Amino acid sequence: MKRLLVMLAAISAVVVVTARTETSGGESLFEKRCSGCHSLDHDKEGPRLAGVYGRTAGSVASFNYSDALKSSHITWDADSLDKWLAGPDKFVPESDMAFHVESATERSAIISYLKEVR
Repeated sequence: MKRLLVMLAAISAVVVVTARTETSGGESLFEKRCSGCHSLDHDKEGPRLAGVYGRTAGSVASFNYSDALKSSHITWDADSLDKWLAGPDKFVPESDMAFHVESATERSAIISYLKEVR
């Protein structure tokens, strides 16, 4: 029984470390790919992104969005964020964001990170 508890504790530690690694992967990709124009807690060239997951597109009052994004009626979830990051100009034509993330793996990590950041 004692040996089983030690094994379960070791497995739990691996799961926790793996989860932290995946989160930090998304965080580092966010820093690398997004932070030039976005911050989590204040507007830059792009709007703040803390709490973006579940938020309606174009709804941060302090940011001046394109008319196309304001009228898009998008709620940011995994699917919409993936489409946006893959090609914002294709997803919402005439939006002001031109940058995209080609790698589906990188988009997924960034989205997972944004989902956690409130």
